[in-house]
Amino acid sequence: MRIVLTGGGTGGHLFPLIAVAGKIKEKIGPETEFLYVGSGAEMEKKVMSENGIPTKHVLSGKMRRYFSLQNFTDVFKIPVGFLQALWVLFRFMPDAIFSKGGYVAMPVVIAAWIYRIPILIHESDSMPGIANQFLAKFANRVAVAYPSAEQYFASYKVALTGNPVRFQVTDGDAIMMRTQLNFTTSKKTLLILGGSQGSQIINNAIVKILPQLLYSYQIIHQTGEKNFEEVIAGAAQQGVKAGREGYFVTPFLNANQLRDSFALCDLVVSRAGASFISEIAANGKPAILIPLENSANNHQRMNAFALAKIGAAIVLEETNLGEHLLLEKIQKILSENILREQMIEQIKTFYHPNAADVIANGVIELARM
Repeated sequence: MRIVLTGGGTGGHLFPLIAVAGKIKEKIGPETEFLYVGSGAEMEKKVMSENGIPTKHVLSGKMRRYFSLQNFTDVFKIPVGFLQALWVLFRFMPDAIFSKGGYVAMPVVIAAWIYRIPILIHESDSMPGIANQFLAKFANRVAVAYPSAEQYFASYKVALTGNPVRFQVTDGDAIMMRTQLNFTTSKKTLLILGGSQGSQIINNAIVKILPQLLYSYQIIHQTGEKNFEEVIAGAAQQGVKAGREGYFVTPFLNANQLRDSFALCDLVVSRAGASFISEIAANGKPAILIPLENSANNHQRMNAFALAKIGAAIVLEETNLGEHLLLEKIQKILSENILREQMIEQIKTFYHPNAADVIANGVIELARM
């Protein structure tokens, strides 16, 4: 069986693709062949290479709702990317396509439709992006993570599955992580996540209140590659040396580190990407979510407020990220046991443990049509 995986090159798209591919391989066997078709971004190559999946890339144009000179250049990328996708699929000729959406998926999905290759797309967010709303017209089936997303797709195609979660980010070893970091059992632990590439805004907000936080708590801080040195320098200016005094800072947490960090932590401060929310929910952790202000279709904000509505998380807007407010919310959650337990119970409702399994079954069924 041959399966093509495609979708935008962020962790929010790549990790669910890997989760579903893993389930397909479990069910069909090691002879299953996968090919990832993406934009050629370094993160795509790294993630797919680590999982033994070959990659191809095609040009893709983005439809922006605002004025940009790139809108003019991207017009020429679209037909070229479509021809590239036709050639890639002709050479590989898969039995099915599993798409996570994003503009890079558009030429791949349309080319697959022309070849009559069955297509399953997955929408992670509470409100679908433009690309997936468009691509749904060509898809055989659509899987969604939020009930609110179902209304945007034809009822005979859509199913609520939840978001696939990498198995590596659940069932971590808190004791091992605490020992490795030389953390104490007498202080609660914060996990700071800025998305797969980090967040300068979240980093800056945390650095400003590091001394106050470290007086009462321990911190695992994923900064992103580009922001790592700046965070180290900023912490030093606050009199905090990275790797000491209960402050572990790293540019990136690999799957095992992230799994064990989730197990150890008592509160997560994070962006509101769909994959991170699912992983937080899978581990049953209370969260402070800080949506990316300029995320596509405002999806991070809508994801975050879907959780806040039922008391599963506290949402802070970027424009409201003053040091006193952030510190106050962290202290409130970590000091009020009843509030924290209520948040844990509510956020667990956003975890669908069988999501990857259900989607894998759907892809396999289409491939056998």
